Amino acid sequence: MDLYQWLLALHVTGAFLLMGGGVIAAILNLTALGRERPSEIVLLFGLIRVAVASILIGSLLALLFGLWLVHEAGYGYGDGWVVTALVLFVLGNAMGGAGGRRDERTAVFARELAAAGDAPSEELRARVHDPVSLALSYGSGLILIAILALMIWKPGA
Repeated sequence: MDLYQWLLALHVTGAFLLMGGGVIAAILNLTALGRERPSEIVLLFGLIRVAVASILIGSLLALLFGLWLVHEAGYGYGDGWVVTALVLFVLGNAMGGAGGRRDERTAVFARELAAAGDAPSEELRARVHDPVSLALSYGSGLILIAILALMIWKPGA
């Protein structure tokens, strides 16, 4: 294999880790939406943290090897699809991080409720169903899909 093929393989590996972690996080989040007991919500939000590790590692690999690929393949860093992908990458990570911080506060609250008797709570239910957290997290996922489309079709290249 030549350098380009190695870079592409590592970039795609990063993309799979990123997308896979995002899908797992979404599934766990959707599952949490249907739960009432604080202990169940704590467990599901805790598992999301494992998915976040995959997202972070995948993001790093996809970005680093993607930028190296741009150079190796002879594209320009100023090409529209590259700039758009980078802007979306930053935006998607910012949104996902903001949604994750909100969810972490919900997980702390759920942990407190679980320790105090594990009774369902309307406030916890409202926090798990918080439209801002959901919009940030799922919006980040939609941005990832848009980046994937840019990487495949490279409009204007």
